Amino acid sequence: MRCLWSLQRAGRSGGLTTMTESLKALELSAGLDVSVLTGTPPVTRRQRDYLIRRVEDAVTLAQYRDLRKDVFVAEQGLFSGHDLDDRDQDPRTVVLVATDSDGRVIGGVRLSPAAGNDDPHRDIGWWTGSRLVVAASARRHGGVGRALVRAACAHAETLGVLRFDAVVQGAHHDLFRRIGWTTIGHTTLAGAPHVSMRWPIGRIQRLAEATKGPLADLLAPLRQGANGLGGNGFVGDDGAVVPGSDVIAACDAILPSMVERDPEWAGWCSVLVNINDLSAMGARAVGLLDAIGARDASFATRILHGIRRGSQAWGVPVLGGHTQLGVPASLSVTAVGRTDAPVPAGGGSIGDSLWLSTDLGGGWRPGYHGRQWDSTSHRSAQELRSMATLVARTGPTGAKDVSMAGLVGTTGMLAEAAGCGAVIDVDRVPMPDDVAAGDWFTCFPGFSMVMTAAPGHQMADAGPATTSRCGELTGTPGVQLRWPDGEITHAITGDVTGLGTA
Repeated sequence: MRCLWSLQRAGRSGGLTTMTESLKALELSAGLDVSVLTGTPPVTRRQRDYLIRRVEDAVTLAQYRDLRKDVFVAEQGLFSGHDLDDRDQDPRTVVLVATDSDGRVIGGVRLSPAAGNDDPHRDIGWWTGSRLVVAASARRHGGVGRALVRAACAHAETLGVLRFDAVVQGAHHDLFRRIGWTTIGHTTLAGAPHVSMRWPIGRIQRLAEATKGPLADLLAPLRQGANGLGGNGFVGDDGAVVPGSDVIAACDAILPSMVERDPEWAGWCSVLVNINDLSAMGARAVGLLDAIGARDASFATRILHGIRRGSQAWGVPVLGGHTQLGVPASLSVTAVGRTDAPVPAGGGSIGDSLWLSTDLGGGWRPGYHGRQWDSTSHRSAQELRSMATLVARTGPTGAKDVSMAGLVGTTGMLAEAAGCGAVIDVDRVPMPDDVAAGDWFTCFPGFSMVMTAAPGHQMADAGPATTSRCGELTGTPGVQLRWPDGEITHAITGDVTGLGTA
Protein backbone atom coordinates (compact mmCIF):
# COMPACT_ATOMS: atom_id res chain seq x y z
CA MET A 1 0.00 0.00 0.00
CA ARG A 2 3.01 2.31 -0.21
CA CYS A 3 1.72 3.78 -3.46
CA LEU A 4 -1.54 4.84 -1.80
CA TRP A 5 0.31 6.34 1.15
CA SER A 6 2.69 8.27 -1.07
CA LEU A 7 -0.08 9.66 -3.23
CA GLN A 8 -2.16 10.75 -0.27
CA ARG A 9 0.89 12.30 1.38
CA ALA A 10 1.66 14.26 -1.74
CA GLY A 11 -1.93 15.44 -1.83
CA ARG A 12 -1.80 16.75 1.72
CA SER A 13 1.15 18.92 0.80
CA GLY A 14 -1.07 20.69 -1.70
CA GLY A 15 -2.95 20.12 -4.91
CA LEU A 16 -4.89 16.85 -4.51
CA THR A 17 -8.42 17.88 -5.32
CA THR A 18 -10.31 14.61 -5.06
CA MET A 19 -9.80 11.04 -3.88
CA THR A 20 -10.77 9.99 -7.41
CA GLU A 21 -7.62 11.63 -8.75
CA SER A 22 -5.39 9.83 -6.27
CA LEU A 23 -7.04 6.52 -7.15
CA LYS A 24 -6.26 7.11 -10.81
CA ALA A 25 -2.61 7.69 -9.97
CA LEU A 26 -2.50 4.62 -7.80
CA GLU A 27 -3.42 2.27 -10.65
CA LEU A 28 0.15 1.90 -11.93
CA SER A 29 0.68 -1.66 -13.04
CA ALA A 30 -0.85 -3.99 -10.48
CA GLY A 31 -4.11 -4.39 -12.34
CA LEU A 32 -6.06 -4.25 -9.06
CA ASP A 33 -9.56 -2.94 -8.47
CA VAL A 34 -8.65 -0.14 -6.05
CA SER A 35 -12.09 -0.23 -4.45
CA VAL A 36 -11.30 -3.70 -3.07
CA LEU A 37 -8.35 -2.23 -1.16
CA THR A 38 -9.89 1.02 -0.02
CA GLY A 39 -13.59 0.30 0.34
CA THR A 40 -14.42 3.28 -1.90
CA PRO A 41 -17.03 2.91 -4.64
CA PRO A 42 -15.64 1.92 -8.05
CA VAL A 43 -14.76 4.85 -10.29
CA THR A 44 -17.31 5.22 -13.08
CA ARG A 45 -16.32 5.33 -16.73
CA ARG A 46 -17.19 9.02 -16.95
CA GLN A 47 -15.03 9.85 -13.92
CA ARG A 48 -12.11 7.69 -15.04
CA ASP A 49 -10.83 9.87 -17.87
CA TYR A 50 -7.42 8.21 -17.82
CA LEU A 51 -5.47 5.36 -16.30
CA ILE A 52 -1.80 5.48 -15.28
CA ARG A 53 0.27 2.34 -15.64
CA ARG A 54 3.80 1.14 -16.21
CA VAL A 55 4.73 0.45 -19.84
CA GLU A 56 5.39 -3.22 -20.52
CA ASP A 57 5.07 -3.42 -24.31
CA ALA A 58 6.81 -1.96 -27.36
CA VAL A 59 3.64 -0.52 -28.92
CA THR A 60 2.77 1.66 -25.91
CA LEU A 61 6.40 2.73 -25.56
CA ALA A 62 6.42 3.83 -29.20
CA GLN A 63 3.23 5.85 -28.66
CA TYR A 64 4.83 7.59 -25.66
CA ARG A 65 7.91 8.47 -27.71
CA ASP A 66 5.76 9.71 -30.59
CA LEU A 67 3.92 11.99 -28.16
CA ARG A 68 7.25 13.33 -26.90
CA LYS A 69 8.28 14.09 -30.48
CA ASP A 70 4.99 15.88 -31.16
CA VAL A 71 5.37 18.10 -28.08
CA PHE A 72 9.10 18.64 -27.56
CA VAL A 73 10.17 18.72 -31.23
CA ALA A 74 7.22 19.91 -33.29
CA GLU A 75 5.28 22.03 -30.77
CA GLN A 76 7.98 23.48 -28.49
CA GLY A 77 11.02 23.27 -30.76
CA LEU A 78 13.31 22.19 -27.93
CA PHE A 79 14.96 19.48 -30.03
CA SER A 80 15.65 18.92 -33.68
CA GLY A 81 14.43 15.72 -35.29
CA HIS A 82 13.91 13.74 -32.06
CA ASP A 83 14.38 13.97 -28.28
CA LEU A 84 15.79 10.48 -27.68
CA ASP A 85 18.89 10.12 -25.49
CA ASP A 86 20.97 7.48 -23.69
CA ARG A 87 18.37 7.04 -20.95
CA ASP A 88 15.95 5.71 -23.52
CA GLN A 89 18.49 2.97 -24.22
CA ASP A 90 19.02 2.04 -20.56
CA PRO A 91 17.06 -1.19 -19.87
CA ARG A 92 16.49 -0.05 -16.28
CA THR A 93 14.50 3.01 -17.37
CA VAL A 94 10.84 2.88 -16.32
CA VAL A 95 8.09 4.62 -18.28
CA LEU A 96 4.66 5.43 -16.84
CA VAL A 97 1.89 6.48 -19.21
CA ALA A 98 -1.60 7.87 -18.92
CA THR A 99 -4.10 6.33 -21.33
CA ASP A 100 -7.62 7.50 -22.07
CA SER A 101 -10.76 5.36 -22.09
CA ASP A 102 -9.93 4.21 -25.64
CA GLY A 103 -6.43 3.11 -24.65
CA ARG A 104 -4.61 5.99 -26.36
CA VAL A 105 -1.50 7.41 -24.68
CA ILE A 106 -2.26 10.98 -23.59
CA GLY A 107 0.72 11.51 -21.31
CA GLY A 108 3.82 9.91 -19.87
CA VAL A 109 6.95 10.27 -17.80
CA ARG A 110 10.15 8.26 -17.45
CA LEU A 111 12.28 7.36 -14.43
CA SER A 112 15.90 6.33 -14.84
CA PRO A 113 19.13 5.88 -12.86
CA ALA A 114 21.21 9.06 -12.73
CA ALA A 115 24.94 9.47 -13.24
CA GLY A 116 26.88 7.26 -10.85
CA ASN A 117 24.58 4.32 -11.59
CA ASP A 118 26.60 3.19 -14.60
CA ASP A 119 26.93 -0.41 -13.40
CA PRO A 120 23.73 -2.20 -14.50
CA HIS A 121 23.94 -4.46 -11.43
CA ARG A 122 24.52 -1.69 -8.88
CA ASP A 123 21.90 0.89 -8.04
CA ILE A 124 23.04 3.52 -5.53
CA GLY A 125 19.50 4.89 -5.18
CA TRP A 126 19.86 8.08 -7.22
CA TRP A 127 17.23 8.38 -9.96
CA THR A 128 15.79 11.17 -12.07
CA GLY A 129 12.40 11.85 -13.58
CA SER A 130 12.28 13.33 -17.08
CA ARG A 131 10.37 13.74 -20.33
CA LEU A 132 7.06 14.48 -18.62
CA VAL A 133 4.64 15.07 -21.45
CA VAL A 134 0.89 15.56 -21.83
CA ALA A 135 -1.03 15.71 -25.11
CA ALA A 136 -2.53 19.12 -25.93
CA SER A 137 -6.03 17.65 -25.88
CA ALA A 138 -5.55 16.40 -22.27
CA ARG A 139 -4.09 19.51 -20.63
CA ARG A 140 -7.25 20.96 -19.17
CA HIS A 141 -6.82 21.78 -15.48
CA GLY A 142 -3.40 20.02 -15.43
CA GLY A 143 -4.84 16.87 -13.88
CA VAL A 144 -2.95 14.37 -16.04
CA GLY A 145 0.39 16.04 -15.43
CA ARG A 146 -0.14 16.19 -11.67
CA ALA A 147 -1.20 12.55 -11.53
CA LEU A 148 1.84 11.46 -13.58
CA VAL A 149 4.21 13.32 -11.27
CA ARG A 150 2.61 11.81 -8.17
CA ALA A 151 2.71 8.36 -9.73
CA ALA A 152 6.39 8.82 -10.58
CA CYS A 153 7.18 9.80 -6.98
CA ALA A 154 5.32 6.79 -5.62
CA HIS A 155 6.96 4.44 -8.10
CA ALA A 156 10.43 5.79 -7.31
CA GLU A 157 9.92 5.02 -3.65
CA THR A 158 8.75 1.48 -4.43
CA LEU A 159 11.99 1.02 -6.39
CA GLY A 160 14.01 1.86 -3.25
CA VAL A 161 15.18 5.23 -4.56
CA LEU A 162 16.74 7.55 -1.96
CA ARG A 163 17.29 10.61 -4.15
CA PHE A 164 14.81 11.54 -6.87
CA ASP A 165 15.56 14.63 -8.97
CA ALA A 166 14.03 16.32 -11.98
CA VAL A 167 14.87 19.29 -14.21
CA VAL A 168 11.53 20.97 -14.82
CA GLN A 169 10.47 23.53 -17.38
CA GLY A 170 10.08 26.89 -15.69
CA ALA A 171 6.40 27.02 -16.57
CA HIS A 172 5.75 23.89 -14.50
CA HIS A 173 7.75 24.91 -11.43
CA ASP A 174 4.68 25.84 -9.40
CA LEU A 175 2.95 22.54 -10.20
CA PHE A 176 5.86 20.54 -8.80
CA ARG A 177 6.26 22.85 -5.83
CA ARG A 178 2.59 22.50 -4.86
CA ILE A 179 2.89 18.72 -4.96
CA GLY A 180 5.76 18.90 -2.48
CA TRP A 181 8.96 19.06 -4.53
CA THR A 182 11.87 21.20 -3.30
CA THR A 183 13.57 23.78 -5.52
CA ILE A 184 17.33 23.22 -5.82
CA GLY A 185 18.37 25.77 -8.44
CA HIS A 186 17.81 27.26 -11.87
CA THR A 187 19.38 26.20 -15.14
CA THR A 188 18.97 26.29 -18.91
CA LEU A 189 18.22 23.15 -20.91
CA ALA A 190 17.76 22.99 -24.68
CA GLY A 191 17.87 26.79 -24.69
CA ALA A 192 14.87 27.12 -22.36
CA PRO A 193 14.72 28.07 -18.64
CA HIS A 194 14.41 25.08 -16.32
CA VAL A 195 14.38 24.49 -12.56
CA SER A 196 16.27 21.71 -10.75
CA MET A 197 13.96 20.10 -8.18
CA ARG A 198 13.98 17.18 -5.74
CA TRP A 199 11.27 14.97 -4.26
CA PRO A 200 11.75 14.56 -0.46
CA ILE A 201 12.07 10.88 0.47
CA GLY A 202 11.84 10.25 4.23
CA ARG A 203 12.20 6.46 4.36
CA ILE A 204 15.39 6.46 6.43
CA GLN A 205 14.17 9.16 8.81
CA ARG A 206 10.91 7.31 9.41
CA LEU A 207 12.72 4.06 10.19
CA ALA A 208 15.03 5.76 12.68
CA GLU A 209 12.11 7.48 14.40
CA ALA A 210 10.05 4.29 14.58
CA THR A 211 12.80 2.01 15.90
CA LYS A 212 14.89 4.33 18.07
CA GLY A 213 13.11 7.65 18.49
CA PRO A 214 11.22 6.80 21.73
CA LEU A 215 14.28 5.47 23.58
CA ALA A 216 15.33 8.62 25.46
CA ASP A 217 11.94 9.09 27.14
CA LEU A 218 11.36 5.38 27.75
CA LEU A 219 14.75 4.76 29.32
CA ALA A 220 15.05 7.99 31.30
CA PRO A 221 14.26 6.30 34.66
CA LEU A 222 17.01 3.74 34.07
CA ARG A 223 19.70 6.40 33.65
CA GLN A 224 19.40 7.47 37.27
CA GLY A 225 22.22 6.38 39.54
CA ALA A 226 25.74 5.17 38.87
CA ASN A 227 26.36 3.13 35.71
CA GLY A 228 22.81 3.66 34.46
CA LEU A 229 22.51 2.33 30.90
CA GLY A 230 26.21 1.56 30.82
CA GLY A 231 27.61 4.54 32.66
CA ASN A 232 29.69 7.41 31.31
CA GLY A 233 31.29 6.60 27.98
CA PHE A 234 29.07 3.62 27.18
CA VAL A 235 25.49 4.91 27.25
CA GLY A 236 23.54 3.35 24.41
CA ASP A 237 26.24 0.83 23.47
CA ASP A 238 25.46 -2.59 21.99
CA GLY A 239 26.81 -4.30 25.11
CA ALA A 240 27.06 -3.25 28.75
CA VAL A 241 30.27 -3.21 30.74
CA VAL A 242 29.77 -4.96 34.09
CA PRO A 243 31.28 -2.60 36.69
CA GLY A 244 34.57 -3.71 38.23
CA SER A 245 35.16 -6.50 35.71
CA ASP A 246 36.18 -7.35 32.17
CA VAL A 247 32.71 -8.79 31.50
CA ILE A 248 30.44 -7.47 28.75
CA ALA A 249 26.76 -8.41 28.72
CA ALA A 250 24.32 -8.11 25.83
CA CYS A 251 20.64 -8.97 25.48
CA ASP A 252 18.28 -9.06 22.51
CA ALA A 253 14.68 -10.15 22.04
CA ILE A 254 13.36 -11.46 18.72
CA LEU A 255 10.06 -10.17 17.36
CA PRO A 256 7.28 -12.60 18.41
CA SER A 257 5.88 -12.59 14.86
CA MET A 258 9.25 -13.74 13.55
CA VAL A 259 9.49 -16.48 16.19
CA GLU A 260 6.02 -17.70 15.26
CA ARG A 261 6.65 -17.60 11.54
CA ASP A 262 10.18 -19.00 11.34
CA PRO A 263 11.26 -20.51 14.69
CA GLU A 264 14.57 -22.06 13.54
CA TRP A 265 15.65 -18.81 11.89
CA ALA A 266 14.60 -16.88 14.99
CA GLY A 267 16.77 -19.16 17.12
CA TRP A 268 19.75 -18.65 14.81
CA CYS A 269 19.26 -14.88 14.76
CA SER A 270 19.01 -14.71 18.55
CA VAL A 271 22.58 -15.96 18.70
CA LEU A 272 23.73 -13.86 15.73
CA VAL A 273 22.53 -10.51 17.06
CA ASN A 274 24.07 -11.09 20.47
CA ILE A 275 27.40 -12.17 19.01
CA ASN A 276 27.31 -9.02 16.85
CA ASP A 277 26.67 -6.87 19.93
CA LEU A 278 29.62 -8.35 21.80
CA SER A 279 31.81 -8.17 18.70
CA ALA A 280 31.08 -4.44 18.33
CA MET A 281 32.48 -3.97 21.83
CA GLY A 282 35.62 -5.93 20.94
CA ALA A 283 34.57 -8.74 23.30
CA ARG A 284 34.86 -12.49 22.93
CA ALA A 285 31.62 -14.32 23.69
CA VAL A 286 31.88 -16.94 26.44
CA GLY A 287 28.27 -17.99 27.09
CA LEU A 288 24.58 -17.62 26.28
CA LEU A 289 21.34 -17.69 28.29
CA ASP A 290 17.97 -18.13 26.59
CA ALA A 291 14.36 -17.45 27.54
CA ILE A 292 11.81 -19.28 25.38
CA GLY A 293 8.03 -19.21 25.26
CA ALA A 294 6.23 -21.70 22.99
CA ARG A 295 2.78 -23.16 22.49
CA ASP A 296 4.08 -26.73 22.80
CA ALA A 297 7.24 -28.85 23.08
CA SER A 298 7.46 -29.39 19.32
CA PHE A 299 7.54 -25.66 18.65
CA ALA A 300 10.08 -25.05 21.42
CA THR A 301 12.28 -27.76 19.90
CA ARG A 302 12.38 -25.89 16.60
CA ILE A 303 13.50 -22.70 18.35
CA LEU A 304 16.13 -24.60 20.30
CA HIS A 305 17.39 -26.22 17.11
CA GLY A 306 18.21 -22.77 15.70
CA ILE A 307 19.88 -21.71 18.95
CA ARG A 308 21.93 -24.91 19.01
CA ARG A 309 23.12 -24.37 15.44
CA GLY A 310 24.21 -20.83 16.28
CA SER A 311 25.89 -21.93 19.49
CA GLN A 312 27.92 -24.53 17.60
CA ALA A 313 28.76 -22.23 14.68
CA TRP A 314 30.23 -19.49 16.87
CA GLY A 315 31.58 -21.90 19.48
CA VAL A 316 29.67 -20.33 22.38
CA PRO A 317 27.94 -22.63 24.89
CA VAL A 318 24.37 -22.17 26.11
CA LEU A 319 24.88 -21.95 29.89
CA GLY A 320 21.22 -22.12 30.86
CA GLY A 321 17.94 -20.26 30.56
CA HIS A 322 14.19 -20.56 30.92
CA THR A 323 11.56 -22.44 28.90
CA GLN A 324 7.78 -22.14 29.22
CA LEU A 325 5.17 -24.05 27.23
CA GLY A 326 1.51 -23.27 26.60
CA VAL A 327 2.16 -19.57 25.96
CA PRO A 328 2.51 -17.31 22.87
CA ALA A 329 5.84 -17.52 21.02
CA SER A 330 8.64 -15.45 22.52
CA LEU A 331 12.43 -15.54 22.52
CA SER A 332 15.21 -13.52 24.09
CA VAL A 333 18.87 -14.35 24.56
CA THR A 334 21.51 -12.86 26.81
CA ALA A 335 25.17 -13.19 25.90
CA VAL A 336 28.23 -12.73 28.09
CA GLY A 337 31.67 -11.86 26.76
CA ARG A 338 35.03 -10.68 27.97
CA THR A 339 37.51 -7.97 27.02
CA ASP A 340 39.91 -5.78 28.94
CA ALA A 341 39.64 -3.05 26.28
CA PRO A 342 35.95 -2.46 25.45
CA VAL A 343 35.32 -0.36 22.35
CA PRO A 344 32.58 2.26 22.86
CA ALA A 345 30.21 3.29 20.10
CA GLY A 346 30.86 6.95 20.86
CA GLY A 347 34.65 6.89 20.96
CA GLY A 348 35.14 8.79 17.72
CA SER A 349 35.56 12.51 17.15
CA ILE A 350 35.04 15.01 14.34
CA GLY A 351 37.31 14.16 11.44
CA ASP A 352 37.52 10.44 12.16
CA SER A 353 37.03 8.22 9.14
CA LEU A 354 33.86 6.17 8.88
CA TRP A 355 34.39 2.54 7.90
CA LEU A 356 31.90 -0.19 7.03
CA SER A 357 32.60 -3.93 6.98
CA THR A 358 29.75 -5.99 5.55
CA ASP A 359 29.32 -9.59 4.48
CA LEU A 360 27.69 -9.35 1.04
CA GLY A 361 27.27 -13.09 0.58
CA GLY A 362 23.92 -14.83 0.78
CA GLY A 363 20.60 -13.22 -0.10
CA TRP A 364 17.24 -12.06 1.22
CA ARG A 365 15.73 -14.41 3.76
CA PRO A 366 12.59 -15.97 2.20
CA GLY A 367 9.58 -14.08 3.50
CA TYR A 368 11.68 -11.06 4.51
CA HIS A 369 12.69 -9.59 1.15
CA GLY A 370 14.05 -6.09 1.55
CA ARG A 371 14.18 -6.41 5.35
CA GLN A 372 16.51 -9.25 6.39
CA TRP A 373 19.66 -10.26 4.51
CA ASP A 374 20.93 -13.74 5.38
CA SER A 375 24.71 -13.56 5.03
CA THR A 376 25.52 -15.93 7.88
CA SER A 377 23.62 -19.23 7.76
CA HIS A 378 25.74 -20.56 4.88
CA ARG A 379 29.09 -19.45 6.34
CA SER A 380 31.58 -21.85 7.92
CA ALA A 381 32.35 -21.64 11.63
CA GLN A 382 35.82 -20.33 10.78
CA GLU A 383 34.40 -17.49 8.67
CA LEU A 384 31.83 -16.51 11.29
CA ARG A 385 34.39 -16.48 14.09
CA SER A 386 36.84 -14.45 11.99
CA MET A 387 34.26 -11.71 11.41
CA ALA A 388 33.33 -11.78 15.10
CA THR A 389 36.88 -10.76 16.05
CA LEU A 390 37.19 -7.92 13.51
CA VAL A 391 36.68 -5.03 15.95
CA ALA A 392 39.02 -6.56 18.55
CA ARG A 393 41.74 -7.00 15.91
CA THR A 394 41.20 -3.54 14.36
CA GLY A 395 41.09 -1.38 17.50
CA PRO A 396 38.86 1.42 16.12
CA THR A 397 37.90 4.51 18.12
CA GLY A 398 34.24 3.47 17.94
CA ALA A 399 32.10 0.64 16.60
CA LYS A 400 28.48 -0.43 16.35
CA ASP A 401 26.82 -3.33 14.53
CA VAL A 402 24.09 -2.56 12.01
CA SER A 403 20.74 -3.74 13.32
CA MET A 404 17.11 -2.58 13.48
CA ALA A 405 17.74 1.02 12.48
CA GLY A 406 19.59 -0.01 9.31
CA LEU A 407 22.95 1.23 8.11
CA VAL A 408 22.15 4.94 8.21
CA GLY A 409 20.22 4.83 11.48
CA THR A 410 22.99 2.84 13.17
CA THR A 411 25.58 5.30 11.89
CA GLY A 412 23.45 8.09 13.35
CA MET A 413 23.41 6.37 16.74
CA LEU A 414 27.19 5.95 16.67
CA ALA A 415 27.68 9.59 15.71
CA GLU A 416 25.19 10.77 18.36
CA ALA A 417 27.07 8.86 21.06
CA ALA A 418 30.26 10.60 19.95
CA GLY A 419 28.61 14.03 20.05
CA CYS A 420 29.01 14.33 16.27
CA GLY A 421 27.18 13.90 13.01
CA ALA A 422 28.18 11.78 10.04
CA VAL A 423 28.35 11.93 6.27
CA ILE A 424 28.19 8.75 4.20
CA ASP A 425 29.58 8.47 0.67
CA VAL A 426 26.75 6.56 -0.98
CA ASP A 427 28.80 5.12 -3.83
CA ARG A 428 31.42 3.72 -1.43
CA VAL A 429 28.99 1.67 0.67
CA PRO A 430 29.53 -2.07 0.03
CA MET A 431 26.33 -3.44 -1.54
CA PRO A 432 25.33 -6.74 -3.12
CA ASP A 433 24.47 -6.73 -6.82
CA ASP A 434 20.87 -6.18 -7.91
CA VAL A 435 19.69 -4.89 -4.52
CA ALA A 436 17.79 -1.62 -4.16
CA ALA A 437 19.70 1.01 -2.19
CA GLY A 438 16.63 1.93 -0.17
CA ASP A 439 16.29 -1.67 0.99
CA TRP A 440 20.00 -2.11 1.69
CA PHE A 441 20.30 1.11 3.68
CA THR A 442 17.36 0.18 5.92
CA CYS A 443 17.57 -3.62 6.29
CA PHE A 444 19.14 -5.95 8.83
CA PRO A 445 22.21 -7.11 6.84
CA GLY A 446 23.34 -10.12 8.91
CA PHE A 447 26.92 -9.12 9.65
CA SER A 448 27.74 -5.45 9.17
CA MET A 449 29.93 -3.30 11.40
CA VAL A 450 30.20 0.50 11.37
CA MET A 451 33.52 1.72 12.77
CA THR A 452 35.31 5.03 13.27
CA ALA A 453 39.08 5.48 13.22
CA ALA A 454 41.63 8.26 13.05
CA PRO A 455 42.68 9.08 9.48
CA GLY A 456 45.35 6.65 8.32
CA HIS A 457 44.39 3.90 10.76
CA GLN A 458 44.56 0.49 9.09
CA MET A 459 41.61 -1.90 9.19
CA ALA A 460 42.25 -5.58 9.97
CA ASP A 461 41.35 -8.31 7.49
CA ALA A 462 37.58 -8.85 7.69
CA GLY A 463 37.52 -12.40 6.34
CA PRO A 464 34.61 -12.84 3.91
CA ALA A 465 33.28 -9.34 4.69
CA THR A 466 33.98 -6.35 2.43
CA THR A 467 35.49 -3.28 4.10
CA SER A 468 35.32 0.27 2.75
CA ARG A 469 36.05 3.77 4.01
CA CYS A 470 32.74 5.44 3.29
CA GLY A 471 32.65 8.80 5.06
CA GLU A 472 33.59 10.67 8.20
CA LEU A 473 32.30 12.15 11.44
CA THR A 474 31.32 15.80 11.17
CA GLY A 475 30.08 18.63 13.32
CA THR A 476 26.64 18.65 11.69
CA PRO A 477 24.10 16.64 13.73
CA GLY A 478 22.37 13.70 12.08
CA VAL A 479 23.45 11.77 9.00
CA GLN A 480 23.98 13.17 5.53
CA LEU A 481 24.40 11.28 2.27
CA ARG A 482 27.10 12.47 -0.13
CA TRP A 483 26.46 11.62 -3.78
CA PRO A 484 28.89 11.17 -6.70
CA ASP A 485 28.14 14.68 -7.99
CA GLY A 486 29.15 16.17 -4.63
CA GLU A 487 25.56 16.95 -3.64
CA ILE A 488 24.70 16.28 0.01
CA THR A 489 21.23 15.32 1.19
CA HIS A 490 19.93 14.86 4.73
CA ALA A 491 18.91 11.30 5.57
CA ILE A 492 18.45 11.87 9.31
CA THR A 493 18.12 15.29 10.87
CA GLY A 494 19.36 15.50 14.44
CA ASP A 495 19.84 12.77 17.01
CA VAL A 496 18.44 9.27 16.53
CA THR A 497 17.77 8.15 20.11
CA GLY A 498 17.86 11.37 22.09
CA LEU A 499 20.20 9.69 24.59
CA GLY A 500 22.90 12.16 23.62
CA THR A 501 26.63 11.88 24.02
CA ALA A 502 27.75 8.65 25.69
